[in-house]
Amino acid sequence: TSTHTRVGILNNPSSKIKEDNTAIARGILAAFLTQNNSNLKSFLSKLSKEETAKSLAAGTKIIKLLIPGMDGDSFEKKYNTLGLDLIKTHQMFCQEVLKLLPGQIAVISNGR
Repeated sequence: TSTHTRVGILNNPSSKIKEDNTAIARGILAAFLTQNNSNLKSFLSKLSKEETAKSLAAGTKIIKLLIPGMDGDSFEKKYNTLGLDLIKTHQMFCQEVLKLLPGQIAVISNGR
């Protein structure tokens, strides 16, 4: 949130939701819940890079990707306790309410 913009993320995965294929989604959610705006923006930019996804798929722990200034302890605690149910709830909302197909991307805007 800033004086001009609010950003939120809903996950709408196209594949079966499992621990090993939700590292980025859980990282994004944990960051939203634990970090300030400037750290959040920088971390989300880092997570959105293809090399980050490849690194995580190769076994790098997400905690190694944190940027300086992030509250690593609160991030790690939230990341490790986020269940898959939250992502499943996002998926259900996207498909049942927003009528998106699995994996379909959308931008939703609501003026302030």
